[in-house]
Amino acid sequence: MAELNTGDGGGKGKGGKVRSKKSNAKVDLTAMVDLAFLLITFFMLTTSLSKPQSMDLGLPDKNEEDPKQKVKVDQRRTVTILLGKDNKIKWFHGLLDTPEPNGAPASAVYGKEGIRKEILKRVVSIPQTIGDKNKGMIVIIKPSKKSTYRNLVDILDEMAICNVPTYAIVNDIAPGEQKLIDEMNK
Repeated sequence: MAELNTGDGGGKGKGGKVRSKKSNAKVDLTAMVDLAFLLITFFMLTTSLSKPQSMDLGLPDKNEEDPKQKVKVDQRRTVTILLGKDNKIKWFHGLLDTPEPNGAPASAVYGKEGIRKEILKRVVSIPQTIGDKNKGMIVIIKPSKKSTYRNLVDILDEMAICNVPTYAIVNDIAPGEQKLIDEMNK
């Protein structure tokens, strides 16, 4: 039993006078300790811990691709972003061999004055060029072996910020694109 002792110990050391012993006041703290543990347990069980933040990604089916189901995409709708080491980015609009006007391979940096500015321009201009507001830009993200996971997450954040309707992470790098990546990774 937990108790709190108060008092001076019964009047000893006061000279020759004999006084009657006073009993010490005792406070039983057992109930308060029990209540504290009950409150701690209650708040631990009723609070919710922070949920991890995650990004929704649409993944392809696990079935083998049927060659008849391949989708043809207009090159005027595509923008390819190549990720290199040391936070380097190269991008181009259209095909690498025949880039769209103002879409020749160019370097960029992360942030609002870098790749975001270029993506925002094309989010508006591509539907106008095609003449169909329902067909927006398609971004193809190609990380190199020397790019970091953070670079991939940063470019996916840029897609969310710019409201890009369709984007894909692709592992197949063409020889011409590999040449650009090698130039970045020097």
